[in-house]
Amino acid sequence: MINKYAAATFLLLGGLSSTALAQDYSRVQSRALNDNGTPYLVQFRAGMAYKLSEAGKVLREQLQLSADDQLLPAKTSTDDLSFVHEKYQQYYKGIKVEHASYTVHARQGSVTSISGQFERLRALNITPSLDASAALQRALAFVGAKKYMWEDAREEAGLKATENNPAATYKPQGELVIVRNLRSSNPLKAGKPTLAWKFNVYAQQPLSRAYIYVDAASGEVVLQDAIIKHAAATATFATAYSGTRTLANESTTTGQYRLREYTRGLGIETYNARKGSSYTAAVDFTDADNSWTEYNNANFDNVAGDAHFGAQATYDYWKLVHNRNSFDNAGAKIKSYVHFDDTPGDGVGFENAYWNGSVMTYGDGATRFRPLTALDVCAHEVGHAVCEKTANLTYQNESGALNEGFSDIWGAAIEQYTTAKLGLTKSTWLIGEDIDKVRPALRSMSDPNSQGQPDTYKGTYWKATTTNPTSANDYGGVHTNSGVLNHWFYILTVGKSGTNDIGSAYSVTGIGMEAAAKIAYRAESVYLTSSATYATARTATIQSATDLYGAGSAQVTAVTNAWYAVGVGAASGGGGTTPPPTTVTYCASKGSSVAYEWIDYVKLGTIARTSAADGGYYNGTATSTSLATGSSQSISFSAGFASTAYTEYWKVYIDYNQNGVFTDAGELVVSGSSASAGTLTGTFTVPATAKSGATRLRVIMSDASATTSCNSYSYGETEDYTVNITGGTLASTEVASLTGGSTTPAATLSTAIERAVTLFPNPAADELNVVLASKAPVISAVVTDLRGARVAAARFENGKLNVSGLAKGTYLLSISDGQKTFHERFVKE
Repeated sequence: MINKYAAATFLLLGGLSSTALAQDYSRVQSRALNDNGTPYLVQFRAGMAYKLSEAGKVLREQLQLSADDQLLPAKTSTDDLSFVHEKYQQYYKGIKVEHASYTVHARQGSVTSISGQFERLRALNITPSLDASAALQRALAFVGAKKYMWEDAREEAGLKATENNPAATYKPQGELVIVRNLRSSNPLKAGKPTLAWKFNVYAQQPLSRAYIYVDAASGEVVLQDAIIKHAAATATFATAYSGTRTLANESTTTGQYRLREYTRGLGIETYNARKGSSYTAAVDFTDADNSWTEYNNANFDNVAGDAHFGAQATYDYWKLVHNRNSFDNAGAKIKSYVHFDDTPGDGVGFENAYWNGSVMTYGDGATRFRPLTALDVCAHEVGHAVCEKTANLTYQNESGALNEGFSDIWGAAIEQYTTAKLGLTKSTWLIGEDIDKVRPALRSMSDPNSQGQPDTYKGTYWKATTTNPTSANDYGGVHTNSGVLNHWFYILTVGKSGTNDIGSAYSVTGIGMEAAAKIAYRAESVYLTSSATYATARTATIQSATDLYGAGSAQVTAVTNAWYAVGVGAASGGGGTTPPPTTVTYCASKGSSVAYEWIDYVKLGTIARTSAADGGYYNGTATSTSLATGSSQSISFSAGFASTAYTEYWKVYIDYNQNGVFTDAGELVVSGSSASAGTLTGTFTVPATAKSGATRLRVIMSDASATTSCNSYSYGETEDYTVNITGGTLASTEVASLTGGSTTPAATLSTAIERAVTLFPNPAADELNVVLASKAPVISAVVTDLRGARVAAARFENGKLNVSGLAKGTYLLSISDGQKTFHERFVKE
């Protein structure tokens, strides 16, 4: 359905001409920006603030709303500090802008601040060329499930009964929205607001549930936001794990007792999925005498008590510590399903636990895990539900890492609170220690590195974010990069001194679990928005600490310095360790051999260097040129070859934000490939908000397409130079194409990767054609299996490999032209 609203609906916050939009900076005390350059948090001066009745005016002025922008009231709440929070949802020409909301914060009738995510949209076409039905087919093709929930009559009937709505269905209904394209590798589309159809797709086999967004023009899937946050290698729970507990339940008219109770919100219910994948086929756990000792059996039925206990303990924590009535703050029922198996009958237990957007789901584990009903796992998964109802952090890249990190924070906080109250013994800072059979735990908040997670932003074990987040790459490292938020919370709570991965010395005095948890919860529930990053999380938590404990308080200082300790932002001027001025240290990048190719020419501005081979690396940082922000630049370069001109992969980086790495958005400014010895030219635009001062230019030429900004590689060369930039803060820029590639300057070179070796057809049944990009003859060819054992039943003759004698499978072909050896995989049909 298309979201359209009458113009009268928007009179409060939209419809003004651009001439009427003048920002009133005299009232502003401070401003922090989102990654798209719009305000994330604006604080107002005491005595000069707007009145709450002027919410429309403050948003129009501070966000510079155009006639096409609308902000609709979404909800209003009052917290324990007597702050009023009026939340608004952004629309553009009547179309909802996904993950874009803004909140006005006021106290005693005066606006103290505004915060949120706002998309500045101009001339966006809101007429879809693809209808909802066609878009749904694209979404289903993307998911590729064998069976969906709406195809199961029993599940459909169960949903209708649960919602008391005969029209209720799991079948996705399309909603037209505007959302950022976070999947495209095309720099002209990546990260750009896009008109899209949104579908809630719940797959039964294999199990998944996610919001799938389909470009309403091209049919491309532009975003997958997981609703089921898989806990495999992530979450854990436990009363096979918490001893004998007293659990609230209920008796039935048949004299049986079952795991249901209704003193907490709308109730807590725990069911037996009977090692199946159907919620509607689940049954009650029952007992005749309400003494459940016989449930400690070979089937692990005692973990039903763990799930029931965990749900009750989690509800109690949120109510008693944060005055939150269940995960939705409206008493929502917490339903848990134990003995769930996504592929029943395969003889392998389900190694997972998750919140599916409606209920808790627990598998019995197998080789890695015991049944996944531990207390901290339960708290973690309900934490996802809390996040969904508050910040609603998108489940990918940095926002997804924050999503996972907050769930771990609640796992630790609830475990500590409950164990202290009941006298249990558990490891607060280990997540999933009760259920992990293989390692001490899934994650360690006190020492993330010990479990393969980073403890510093973009430090050791940091997983690069991606434009194509899927479950295969952990949606851009959500379960890995969450280690940074975990460690921040640990340091904030207990304190720590040391030196982090980027060389910053720190000393933080802990403020204790209660204060740390209150700050984290306020940030998540009041200030964070769907597309939050680590930078905005820092701003949100500092503001939360200020609200709770006052500006300049020990808590504000600790929050700030804890972020500095994990590599996000500067240290507080009021405490902690302020770092001395340091020179940024860059990672090494070097070619191992220049026997066949090297960089022989680089020109950018006043940098102009012709050279022979420099041993794989040249430090030209003493040579510099100046680049004006907003200017268009051309960089020229060429390869020198000993003989044959091979296909070479060029990458040019500029560290625009001067943080010592080249992995931030927009810092790969030129990328492409060529087999030419001629001069190549790449063009790029220096972003208007790049950081002023001297920074590093890195030019890499390698024979391998996978070579990045920071590694050694086999053949080729790296050269570093200095560029001086004037401007503001970090902004992204597009990856330019290469032009040139021959002695004719106007020729165009495709940025498509030219493989040094081409194999076809692949898979092959009888013969495999082998072609070198250099057109050189193949001198030798060796086939090995994936174990590295040489295979004799393959013959290479006249540019073709006879594979008819090979068994079906995957093999590695190593070929040589007499100078270099290339490796490619192929499949024998």
